[in-house]
Amino acid sequence: MSADLIDYLNARKQGLKEYASYISQGRNGYLPFLDGILKNIDIVSELDLGVVEIPLRKIRGTYTYLRSISFARNYMPLMEPDSEFAVKWQRVCNIQYNEGLRDPIKVYEYLNWFYVVEGNKRVSVLKYLDVYSFHGTVTRLVPKYDENDKDIVRYYEFMDFNKKTGINDIWLTDEKGYHELWEIIKDYHPNTRYGDDTNRFKYFSSGVYNLFRNVFYELGGDKLPMTTGDAFLDFLKIYGIKEEFSEEDLKDRIKRLISELQVKNEPEIVDVQQSPNLKLEKGLIGRLTQKTRTEKIKVGFAHATDKKTSSWTYSHELGRMHLQHILRDSVETESVFNLPESLDAVPQLQELVDNGCRIIFTTSPSLINATLKVAMDNPECNFLNCSCMHSFKHVNTYFGRIHEPRFLGGIVAGALSQTGKLGYIAPFPVPDILSGVNAFTLGARMVNPRVQVYIKWMLRWNGREETRVLSNELAQLGVDIISHHNTLANRQFSRDYGIYTVEWEDGQAVPGKYLAMPVWNWGIFYEKYLRSILAGGTRLGDTLAGGRVRNYWWGMDSGLLDFFYNKQNMPLETTKLIEFVKASLISQSYKVFSGPIYDINKRLIVDEGEELQREQILSMDWLVDGIIGDLPDMTEYRSAQDLSTGKIV
Repeated sequence: MSADLIDYLNARKQGLKEYASYISQGRNGYLPFLDGILKNIDIVSELDLGVVEIPLRKIRGTYTYLRSISFARNYMPLMEPDSEFAVKWQRVCNIQYNEGLRDPIKVYEYLNWFYVVEGNKRVSVLKYLDVYSFHGTVTRLVPKYDENDKDIVRYYEFMDFNKKTGINDIWLTDEKGYHELWEIIKDYHPNTRYGDDTNRFKYFSSGVYNLFRNVFYELGGDKLPMTTGDAFLDFLKIYGIKEEFSEEDLKDRIKRLISELQVKNEPEIVDVQQSPNLKLEKGLIGRLTQKTRTEKIKVGFAHATDKKTSSWTYSHELGRMHLQHILRDSVETESVFNLPESLDAVPQLQELVDNGCRIIFTTSPSLINATLKVAMDNPECNFLNCSCMHSFKHVNTYFGRIHEPRFLGGIVAGALSQTGKLGYIAPFPVPDILSGVNAFTLGARMVNPRVQVYIKWMLRWNGREETRVLSNELAQLGVDIISHHNTLANRQFSRDYGIYTVEWEDGQAVPGKYLAMPVWNWGIFYEKYLRSILAGGTRLGDTLAGGRVRNYWWGMDSGLLDFFYNKQNMPLETTKLIEFVKASLISQSYKVFSGPIYDINKRLIVDEGEELQREQILSMDWLVDGIIGDLPDMTEYRSAQDLSTGKIV
């Protein structure tokens, strides 16, 4: 009998091992059953999806308890070899060997997992033989929508995506990911004579996603604590939909992607440098490198805007000019402007590489996807992106603790306000802006606890008309001092920068006296980084193997950030206070976000004696007590730039 049941005995051996493993952990070793899962779930409808090709890895269990105890968690059988069940199982296996199983199984689908009503032995056999998918008649069980249940919210997003595409084997952990994936693939048309508009998403699933999945698993990606769908979505955000990759190119790209995903899941390999600690003196490696280097290092700067209309780009260009001047014998620079904030920027970034740039700074967070793609394709170059939200293997990030000078700006505004009402015009509620307005408010209320800060959102980075409208709205509320742009770009572009008093001119609120402004000294960072390269303290070019990931998040102590103010418009005692607090920030003896701190709803956010750490500052999604205004709904402004890779660590 044993010879006739050889497959069953092998499968049962796997099942017993799986069962014992779960039992040793104090867990139920039997197959999950849907009847028990739905005991307290409100199902609002059942939808007949017809016959669907089901990935077997998505079949989680059976329908009833009595059937579940016949199988271990991996769907391998547990019944004794001399049972009728064993004989029937082996018979099904023989049919699959000889002619192939044809009749569809019958399943319920719930939360994108499948539970078998009829055909459990077929599923067990197919899983034993490592078959990828099988067809089944599917009934979808739709739970009642609950906005507080993330799994159900995500499931509703999946159902909408599934309805549009018919794809059911891509599972994402972020409910917003399905909208992002739809935006990427909605115009997809396969470059094959076997694909047409009717079957384009079916071909996408089998010809694009499954190809990625197979290579991803082959390279060990399945061992990462994330879904393959999340990794695939990141891949599309970085590379787009490409069907012309050779197998070698695809493996190389996925290998580099996996190295990025490992950074996210191994935060201990990330070194966040919060004060300058770059080796600037030439060691042995630096001296040897200097002897062999006969040409200047070429450095590229890539901007999403231009220096005439953007104070942000203007400040980085000042930094580039400083670098070019101070290291003119060793460094050559090149700038490109107005890059698309998408993968369309890739050709221009690659052109910088082709022009000989060995170090490339991309100065906008919106360029991160394009930067990462080009960096992964050109590991001999150093790429740095000016952002603070991510950590990458192939791209270093650099930014500044802008909340420090913003805090000083709040002290100035709070001390000089006559009405006790301050205005703050902000672009978007992104982390550096939120930490800035919160710090500004804390500074203002340090010198005047009754001060209120009225915030207005432009929902764009630069806008002359928006500034005019919002300035008038603030002035009509009684605001007498406004905080706006960090840096003056061009007086013809905007008079509204820094911190200034409000005056009326021809019925319009306009800047009166300029009181103070935070200042970005990007040249300080660029110079120190290049000096470290020249000294051999920072490597030029990198590989996948070994090494730590380094990011830079410098403050006022580094010189990257400074605070200028007009002493002529400042009382002497206020000047003394500003200098004292500035010195305390530089020495880091005082931290801006020290408790107690309450939000606008009077909830205690930071306890007394505690202070916010970097991760908490860079993930702010709240406004501090004293601010009048709300956070805008950012759903429609959400960008597909967000990656699963490299979240704050």
